[in-house]
Amino acid sequence: MIQLILKRLFTYIPVLLVVVIITFLMIHAAPGGPFDAERVASPEIIEKLNEAYNLDKPIHVQIYNYLFNAIQGDFGPSFKYPGRTVTELIMSGLPTTIELAIYSILFAIFLGVISGLVASLNPGKILDIVPMSISLLGICIPSIILGPVLVLIFGIWYEVLPVYGWGDNPGDKILPTITLGTAYAAIFARLTRGGMLEILGQDYIRTARAKGLSEIRIVIVHALRGGILPVISFLGPAIAGLLAGSFVVETIFQINGVGRFYVQAAFNRDYTMILGTSILFTFMTLTFVLISDIMASFLNPTLRDSGGLE
Repeated sequence: MIQLILKRLFTYIPVLLVVVIITFLMIHAAPGGPFDAERVASPEIIEKLNEAYNLDKPIHVQIYNYLFNAIQGDFGPSFKYPGRTVTELIMSGLPTTIELAIYSILFAIFLGVISGLVASLNPGKILDIVPMSISLLGICIPSIILGPVLVLIFGIWYEVLPVYGWGDNPGDKILPTITLGTAYAAIFARLTRGGMLEILGQDYIRTARAKGLSEIRIVIVHALRGGILPVISFLGPAIAGLLAGSFVVETIFQINGVGRFYVQAAFNRDYTMILGTSILFTFMTLTFVLISDIMASFLNPTLRDSGGLE
């Protein structure tokens, strides 16, 4: 287990370094600059602004300076929010983004595991065909389409749920949570079904049935632990996907989270904000993948004994 944790931690630095360099090169390769929208500013003022933010220096010098400051926790000032740092903006939106991700992953796990469990206990029957068909539909519909559809149905046609904000009105967390979590609920359902069918076909399950154990005890005590292992292994990538998906969902529902700041920064060419949020989401992705690997190793002794997942 210690070997697994150390192995993952040692990958953090090179991965973060690559992310910073690639992001830095991409945003600087895009035409225009962060102050091009300042139409009232003269070329001299634009030149002074670039000098003040060190944008007049060679690209390798800018990368070095940014990395040196980032190591100390300083992601620089925001180009579009004068007087505010990137760290301040991130910390103001991070609790909302994390809360949205937690609600969405809980919704996805609950709905997905229950659906997959029911389907695995009824292979080839209606209780298998219907949930798996719906899950396939859930995988195919992206959140950028599902969100507006839910807004149209529940917000405009029936007017039963709020369609914007987060925590401002009763029920305004329901539609964003469903929008963000539906695709992963569908994936969890299929993973649970596949894992449970494999476990239910094992010899020790047949032995437990031959001993007269109840079906509920067999499923809950003996089969479920191994059956949900694919779900546990996928939790890290799922949470990473939820964080990335929050960009779209927060924009659709006008939620003031980090994802919406990232989208606005891309349109405003707020270089430091783009870099800061990229580092944050990369670090959180690596961390959640590590946590899911640790959980999977605890549930599967063979992974723990071999040093974890590759």
